[in-house]
Amino acid sequence: MFEVGDYIVYGNNGVCQVEKVGPLESKIATRGKVYYTLSPCYLKGSTIFTPADNQKVPMRPVMTKQESLQLIDAMQEMDALWITDEKRREAEYKEAIQKCDAAELVKIIKTIFQRKETRIAEGKKVTATDEKYFHLAEERLYGEFAIALNMQKDEVAAFIEERIKES
Repeated sequence: MFEVGDYIVYGNNGVCQVEKVGPLESKIATRGKVYYTLSPCYLKGSTIFTPADNQKVPMRPVMTKQESLQLIDAMQEMDALWITDEKRREAEYKEAIQKCDAAELVKIIKTIFQRKETRIAEGKKVTATDEKYFHLAEERLYGEFAIALNMQKDEVAAFIEERIKES
């Protein structure tokens, strides 16, 4: 169970901070049930109420600083997702994003980055699907890294590049 003040990854909402744990004072809430009141870190002014035992939406603690650094250090060796069928590729992207797994997000970013380079070299535009999922994966991953590494989200990409160069 998460505690007040914890940072968690909550489904498609990305990183949230637990503001309250306990019953909800609402007519629609189930009596005696424990809820989390979550504040999305990158959607200011939003509040999420979810049962603590929610099995439908993935919830997990934010990576630690050490876990984040290990993932960054492993990025170059990670395999990209090579799927030639466009519809199947989008389904894979969507599934990977819904898992809320940082390693899967790295694979999406790596795959789309490589596809971008190839398409541009061939004189083609980047697909709208690739742009969409690249942005989603970056937002989720960099948001989590920012919290774990105690930095601003817009500093994460440069930090990753520098760390990879050093290794």
